[in-house]
Amino acid sequence: MNNELKVPNHIAIILDGNGRWAKKRNMPRGYGHIVGCDNLEKMCDVIKDMGVKYLTVYAFSTENWKRSRAEVEGLLKLFRQYLKRCIKKAHKNQMRVKIIGDPSAFPQDIQDSIHELEECSKDYDHMYFQIAMNYGSRDEILRGMTRMIEDVKNGTLAENAFDENGKLTEQCFESYLDTAGIPDPDLLIRTSGEQRLSNYLMWQLAYTEFYFTEVPWPDFHEEELRKAIEQYNLSLIHI
Repeated sequence: MNNELKVPNHIAIILDGNGRWAKKRNMPRGYGHIVGCDNLEKMCDVIKDMGVKYLTVYAFSTENWKRSRAEVEGLLKLFRQYLKRCIKKAHKNQMRVKIIGDPSAFPQDIQDSIHELEECSKDYDHMYFQIAMNYGSRDEILRGMTRMIEDVKNGTLAENAFDENGKLTEQCFESYLDTAGIPDPDLLIRTSGEQRLSNYLMWQLAYTEFYFTEVPWPDFHEEELRKAIEQYNLSLIHI
């Protein structure tokens, strides 16, 4: 990376366009997801080598269950394969991996793989990789506030949860989110032309710089990442 460029500490990516990429090539949507998954593995190495400390990607939303049964089953099969490969990637890159979202909706074998991946990588600190699976920001907030209500009922809410005016602190609220302990993203990248958050990290992206590109995720390689970081640096000039 150019020494004059400031590399974001935390990049969040919406991995969009896999299905459309495949359709343009007269291939099934599932093929696009496979290629997109392979690209994610490659880009993890690129992003780590650039010096980015945190990477969070949107892999499967709470709304994705509404897709066709064949596509959902294909994605679940892909998750089974990727989670196992990710264990090797975590060891290679000394990378801590965390799944954000509600894994309870997945079949038990996928839940077991998630637990194994998180457990085997929990002590690594060269890079922090978050994968949003069965994730939706509204769902995250509702789940977090449900846990907070239980703590209030049980009398286990932290003493410093409120400020001197009796107002709930942001620190307390954030401690109940899936991303507790993870800094907010500095840069959000969304591929394939859409310009919306799609229920992704809505609290965490409050002050994040956004970068939208027409390039679909399977074609988003190092050169495109550099363009995003260059645009991020231009935005810093105007702060």
